[in-house]
Amino acid sequence: MNNMRTRRKEMRLVELAKTIRSKNAGPDRITFDIIFQDKEHYELVKKSQVINKQQIAKLFGIDESRITDLVEFDPANAIKFTIARRHPSGSPGESDTFGSQQYPPLYNIKVPIQ
Repeated sequence: MNNMRTRRKEMRLVELAKTIRSKNAGPDRITFDIIFQDKEHYELVKKSQVINKQQIAKLFGIDESRITDLVEFDPANAIKFTIARRHPSGSPGESDTFGSQQYPPLYNIKVPIQ
């Protein structure tokens, strides 16, 4: 990664994270996990502060108040957040019962690397 830092000023989150996923967190919530393979990538993203409630709300077109949790979990090199659903899982008007297709907007978050 050090070689990339000298050539590029930023990288996309999808290039730095090992896993980016979303999943059902009960009938009223969807949780998101951004997991990094190593401490270096995790600390880079964590220190950049690009994963924050304002950015998440903008990416998903929601009010910040719907973001119920945002946690940096050092032991797992992971950043997690949870969003309150508009409609309960499986109810009429709800489009992703398992919450497993909500993560792609996170891929293109730009992370400064210099």
